Amino acid sequence: MKAPVRIGIIGMGAPSTPAMGYGHLSRILDLAKEGKENVQVVAICDVAAPYLARGVKLATEKQGIEVAGYADYREMYKREDLHGVLIATPEHWHAQQAIDAMQAGLDVYCEKPMTYDLEAAMALRAAVHANPQNMFQCGTQFLQHRKYWKAKELIAAGAIGKPTFSQTSYCRNSKGGEWLYGIDDKIVPGQTLDWNAWCGPAGKADWDPAVFFRWRRYAKWSSGIIGDLLVHVTTPLVYALDQGWPVRVCASGGHYHDLAMENPDQINLTVEFEKGHTMTVAGSTCNETGVEALVRGHMANLYLGGNDVILRPERIFAEEIEEQTFQSPNTGLNDQDEHRLHWLSCMRKRTPPIGDVDTAAKVMVIVDLAARSIWSRGAWTFDPATLTAKRA
Repeated sequence: MKAPVRIGIIGMGAPSTPAMGYGHLSRILDLAKEGKENVQVVAICDVAAPYLARGVKLATEKQGIEVAGYADYREMYKREDLHGVLIATPEHWHAQQAIDAMQAGLDVYCEKPMTYDLEAAMALRAAVHANPQNMFQCGTQFLQHRKYWKAKELIAAGAIGKPTFSQTSYCRNSKGGEWLYGIDDKIVPGQTLDWNAWCGPAGKADWDPAVFFRWRRYAKWSSGIIGDLLVHVTTPLVYALDQGWPVRVCASGGHYHDLAMENPDQINLTVEFEKGHTMTVAGSTCNETGVEALVRGHMANLYLGGNDVILRPERIFAEEIEEQTFQSPNTGLNDQDEHRLHWLSCMRKRTPPIGDVDTAAKVMVIVDLAARSIWSRGAWTFDPATLTAKRA
């Protein structure tokens, strides 16, 4: 029998929120019970004592082993029996926790967005490249969709000619507003929460329960739609297109319904790539009707709106290119479970994950430049030679 992969998870999250860390914990324990992978969660970390206790309790009861709880992730990293760490904290902590993990010799699964901003993304990318023996994977949902793998294959083979223009979106709606998660009165700084530790790299801030539970709504802590939603759809397209670094981004949009939220509730991006390609991206939390995922080429187009890939020639190439549908296999697992298992498999086999740091860094260029653009009301450019951004 294979030896267990032993991991720790940082950031359980509040029960009133999606609680990604707790969700990862629950599903990883289920996947282990189902025999999908021999994995043990041996350590849990959270700066909120009730959420730490909740995670330790679940991991202990489901596995029947001793599970340690930590308020400081750096103490967790000192363990000699740990193989990897899953980081599910707010995005302003991602870079430092991942860099420290790399330097501690640990493999890393880092939730999306990979970091809060461009500077942190490039620092983390440098750390990953400096430690090639460690496996790093960014946790964006749709990378395991086989349609994007097939699209990458077809584009690389020249099946659509030069890829010129792509489009995608992530749009949803709510009556009251987005990310308005419930506030738990049991969370009190100095008693059940280390608030300064939560703020961490972002700097000290006055206690605000709305920020703690709803941080995606605030620009100091999150880019909102851009980093939380759009990364899911831009990442697989960036992976499939392979058009180099984004070099110019312009964002438009604003506050159209949820006026109380600091971050915009409607975003539209135009992204230009260094190899000559333009991507448009729509994001909304005030209307759920998006656009079909589509890659246009000089000779043919790839329709990615469903589970399969439809290759349809441009009219002038209809005699040369046959329309085809490439069906995606049904693996019996959802894409998030596949992504978790993929990371664990890469840890075991020592093979690079599909959600690699370079793909995630390119997506972070889009995120960072889009955030700058929406607040400055102007386009921003990125220089791949210096890895820096400036106002266009």
